[in-house]
Amino acid sequence: MKKVITIIFIAMLFCACGMSSARSEVENYLKKYKTLNSEVLVDLEKVVNNENLTNSDKDKYRDILKKQYKDLQYEILDEEYDGDNSYVTVKITVYDLYKAQKYANNYLANHSEEFTGINGNYDELKFASYKLEQMKDMTERVDYTITFKVTKEKDKYVVSQPTENDLMKLHGIYNYEVD
Repeated sequence: MKKVITIIFIAMLFCACGMSSARSEVENYLKKYKTLNSEVLVDLEKVVNNENLTNSDKDKYRDILKKQYKDLQYEILDEEYDGDNSYVTVKITVYDLYKAQKYANNYLANHSEEFTGINGNYDELKFASYKLEQMKDMTERVDYTITFKVTKEKDKYVVSQPTENDLMKLHGIYNYEVD
């Protein structure tokens, strides 16, 4: 009898190892950020290259985002199932880059003369460099809640593309003052 139970238990373990769950797929999704998976790095390049920055500031921004991703902390709070759709609620903790950007914008409002170019006009690149320095130096962290939609397709769970707001939370730039 013990032998039969052991064999059944081992068989169940092998079956369970091959199965995914909504929760495990969300964890895999977030681990891709933490490990700087190649898919995440491709998306990171799109974000960086979409900004009007000097090459050295693009490098700085890239490093800021990599640090944000590697230091991401998360905790699964809840799972809800609705047919083939699941909703996994996660608390994430990231660097508060929104606060750094807000500080930089306030500084600009009060010290605009520091961000003028040779011609006396506002120098967007000079300010961008200053703002990136504030982001790089940010050590304060903020918690956000994200609910990931996960769809069961055949026998596999697939995490849906997060909303723009949820991506801003992952980057730490979500404006939490409007909530």
